[in-house]
Amino acid sequence: MKILFFGPNGSGKGTQGAIVKGKYGIPHIETGVIFRDNISRGTDLGKEAKGYIDRGELVPDSITIPMILDRLKKDDCKDGWLLDGFPRNLTQAEELDKALKKEGIILDIVIDMLLDRKIAKGRIMGRRLCVNDNNHPNNINIDAIKPDGDKCRICGADLKTRSDDQDEDAIDQRHNIYYDTKTGTMAGMIYFKELSARNGGIPEIIELDGRPGVKEVSAELMAKFDA
Repeated sequence: MKILFFGPNGSGKGTQGAIVKGKYGIPHIETGVIFRDNISRGTDLGKEAKGYIDRGELVPDSITIPMILDRLKKDDCKDGWLLDGFPRNLTQAEELDKALKKEGIILDIVIDMLLDRKIAKGRIMGRRLCVNDNNHPNNINIDAIKPDGDKCRICGADLKTRSDDQDEDAIDQRHNIYYDTKTGTMAGMIYFKELSARNGGIPEIIELDGRPGVKEVSAELMAKFDA
């Protein structure tokens, strides 16, 4: 099962991705991890990427996509993978599609996690971290996991906020890229939807409503996988 997962920051995509990973026993591939691994191992691509990163520049697709393909061809990916965080724009979607086809890799499913931009921003700014365990879910803007005052709803410990979760300008900048239907991430999602329509439903497109709670979204996702 080879899966591409789209969803805005704040949608809970990471949580749902972990559920899919557990269900199918496939690796969850994230571009940030790929970069760090190549750089730490001193691969040729990693050295090239580090040069761009050290200069504060974006790593070009000519380096990023080969890194991703190399990761997707590892032994642990032979039964499938879940790619998250790439592509981030239309051009990357087109180039990834070309690269997969060239390698004879067939993309099975593309998940589109739908969430209104205002709700996504509210969820990011509402996140609270338990000082005992960051995996304890607390969010002042989600009723199902709203903490008890300033204490963790799971263990009663103190809560803190991440500074980047409260940086509205940074959140808006990331969302400007994601919600752009002309050249941004959503344009990439539209590309795969149009590709599916031309190819008789390959890859399969799964649209997922990100508004309900984690359990409800998970139930919808699993139901659509099993359909």
